[in-house]
Amino acid sequence: MRRFNRTFIITAIACSGAVCLAFLYIRFYEPDRTTYPVRGIDVSHHQKEIDWHKVANDDVSFAFIKASEGGDHRDRRFAANWKEAQAAGLKVGTYHFFTFCRPGGDQAKNFLDALGADKGSLPAALDLEFGGNCNVAPDPSDIRAEIHRFLEPVERHTGKPVVLYVTPEFWEAYHHILPRRPLWVRSLFWKPSQKEWSIWQYHNAGSVDGISGRVDLNVIQDMHALSSGN
Repeated sequence: MRRFNRTFIITAIACSGAVCLAFLYIRFYEPDRTTYPVRGIDVSHHQKEIDWHKVANDDVSFAFIKASEGGDHRDRRFAANWKEAQAAGLKVGTYHFFTFCRPGGDQAKNFLDALGADKGSLPAALDLEFGGNCNVAPDPSDIRAEIHRFLEPVERHTGKPVVLYVTPEFWEAYHHILPRRPLWVRSLFWKPSQKEWSIWQYHNAGSVDGISGRVDLNVIQDMHALSSGN
């Protein structure tokens, strides 16, 4: 359970000093539940087999599930996660990890082939980051063009604007050329600096029932607006 529970209390009693307090803040941090009541996760094969019914019973309302990466890679857990998360009653969206080494059109085809006819209840998302990517720094005009080549067929198929997931480093380098789309912002342990965002990834090592190991945690500002594509 992601709460200030017995584990937190015991750890706090045993712990003292600035380093320990910083550890507790990071380990148990979450945004105010009154302001951001809709919680969710994003997963890939790294989370291995997931008990989605336990996840759904641990204050998780939605999940973004990795489908693909680059021009030919498919996440091996996508089909099972997609089916089982929906069966557990979660709202689901899927995401593609965008690589700088392949044309955007090739990546869109790979993603849509993985997604198939079931579009999910949330928009598709495009993961834009430097970590784990090609060892290049594309020219801004080039990357904008390739992003558009991904967005056009995907949005035509899904009927909703694609959500752009951005890390702080990617945002700093390319925010000025990104097309206007709903933003999914990675901002660990403090509120995003961007004025407009739809999803906030606030933790990269959270704990959720049904998942063995750590998982990314998120909040959505307006589930209805995101689900409808407005």
